[in-house]
Amino acid sequence: MKKLVFILSLAFIVGACGDKKSQKENKEETTGKLSGTIKVDGSSTVFPITEAVAEEFRAVQPDVKVTVGVSGTGGGFKKFSRGETNLSNASRPIKEKEIAACKENNINYLELEVAYDGLAVLVNPENDWVDSFTIEELKKIWEPAAQGVIMKWNQIRPEWPNEEIHLFGPGVASGTYDYFTEAIVGKSGSSRGDFTASEDDHVLVQGIAGDKFALGFFGLAYYTENKDKLTLIGVHNGEEVIKPTLETVSNGTYKPLSRPLFVYVNSTSVKSKEVVEFVNFYIDNSGELSKDVGYIPLPSELYVQQKENFKNFVENNQ
Repeated sequence: MKKLVFILSLAFIVGACGDKKSQKENKEETTGKLSGTIKVDGSSTVFPITEAVAEEFRAVQPDVKVTVGVSGTGGGFKKFSRGETNLSNASRPIKEKEIAACKENNINYLELEVAYDGLAVLVNPENDWVDSFTIEELKKIWEPAAQGVIMKWNQIRPEWPNEEIHLFGPGVASGTYDYFTEAIVGKSGSSRGDFTASEDDHVLVQGIAGDKFALGFFGLAYYTENKDKLTLIGVHNGEEVIKPTLETVSNGTYKPLSRPLFVYVNSTSVKSKEVVEFVNFYIDNSGELSKDVGYIPLPSELYVQQKENFKNFVENNQ
């Protein structure tokens, strides 16, 4: 399993505040009042960060329309590779087949990391028998061979109830699904098929919250939003049981279910001033806003290179 540090090739920087002039005055001096439409689609996991950035951006550039869709990481890359979106939210790195699709349509791009996320393993609050899982137990539940075979809780541990396990998880187009299956099952996109799947994490929250015998997984931020409806379960990392928190995700002890989150920028799009301004705004604010919506900011030293990478990307594609 690749460790989180191996994929920290890019990072953001939190921008400097500048002089003491008002934000509006600074904005007018640098870019002026902008207009246009910016289209973003992709990961439901990254959506809360991008939507928070978009909301703040609308306050300083009200004539720029920013739309943020949710079609899953895979669905977002399909649109991105066809040139239908300016930015693509992704909860995993772009795949070879998606890179090929971009090349076929002459779409060049820059990958930007925006935050860290821990995948949360959840049960219903009425579940009083599960206190933790091992990786082996999660694999036993979710691997393809489990379909039609591992159906009850007591098949995982004999002392657990003789009741059916009702599984909930992201759809197969989701980067969260890809990451979970790679980390737990050992192969991205490989799992049993008899579970309730949705690209909308709120649907998964409702399903688990309404079923005593439910078990599911999704991004940590959606647990944070709904902690009164769900119970977060710790995962044994080989040494001890760890639950995902800001500290355990950022220091790598919540393994193997910690990961970076990404936004991809289309090279053609940076010819538009409003897109450049939005991405710069994203870089300057994603650290703080990611915390606000339940994610973990990148280390500050990794932000510096990311800012420089985007500056060079813009200059090379003007």
